[in-house]
Amino acid sequence: MRSGELYSDLELVKGCKRNRRKFQEILYNKYAKKMYGICMSYAKDRAEAQDILQDGFVKVFKKIHTFKEEGSLEGWIRKIIVNTSLDYMRSKTKRYEFIDENKEVEEQEEIDSTLLDKVNTDALLDRVARLPDGARMVFNLYAVEGYSHKEIAEKLNITAGTSKSQYKRARNLLQNWINDII
Repeated sequence: MRSGELYSDLELVKGCKRNRRKFQEILYNKYAKKMYGICMSYAKDRAEAQDILQDGFVKVFKKIHTFKEEGSLEGWIRKIIVNTSLDYMRSKTKRYEFIDENKEVEEQEEIDSTLLDKVNTDALLDRVARLPDGARMVFNLYAVEGYSHKEIAEKLNITAGTSKSQYKRARNLLQNWINDII
């Protein structure tokens, strides 16, 4: 028996496509920790993140036959986990706390990266989790996942202006928190 680290992603995918539990377990163990971090950035707490992670991996195993074996397996799984997180948030809250795109958001300076060095990562993730739902989703999609405001608008059924406002709102709330602790 070979250990999980010795299997390539291609071998894991082939094993999962054959519905072999051993390969599913190895794939899960290989990527669960990274994907849990993504879930935590959308969820309010650990229990919610675990639910999202479980639902996400169920989708991964159901859709593994659609993986094209030419791109990054981790990227493919990440996309499913992000979409599962968004689906979970949509089902949980009927209405996001989006501010009107026409409302002015107070301008603040960009977050100084040296300030971020002084902030504990867990504390920062905790603060991101405390952002209002709409601001948190936009912040994660834009700052973490790299989606454009146009793409976010399409995913969340909002305008690009609202996406920009929500990102600015999240950034300002985080900036204020960082300034308060430093």
